[in-house]
Amino acid sequence: MLMGSKISEEDLKKVLTTTAPEKTTDPKKRWVERMVKSAKKYHKICPYFDKKLGNCFIKQLKYEKTTKCDRDGKFEGCPVFIAYLEEKYDQYKSMGGPLPMDFRDLTTLV
Repeated sequence: MLMGSKISEEDLKKVLTTTAPEKTTDPKKRWVERMVKSAKKYHKICPYFDKKLGNCFIKQLKYEKTTKCDRDGKFEGCPVFIAYLEEKYDQYKSMGGPLPMDFRDLTTLV
């Protein structure tokens, strides 16, 4: 690296704004992320994964043809699990009740 090289203030601001991680302001997304973190705290694999058959209970509830889990029980980043949590969020918001703060509360409040 050259000792005498300088970055202009404009270039520095441009680089900082493009590389700074964006904070999610969407409350639905924040709640879903919190539930996934909470679920990771209590479960090593997806709580809706059938180890014996390799099926996804969420897919079975939706009456889909293929109920096999594509991710072998890994729920972090799973589109089916995230869609289920988003659906639960909408359900709680439509009822007007408080949102669960922990994954274990998710099953007890409905």
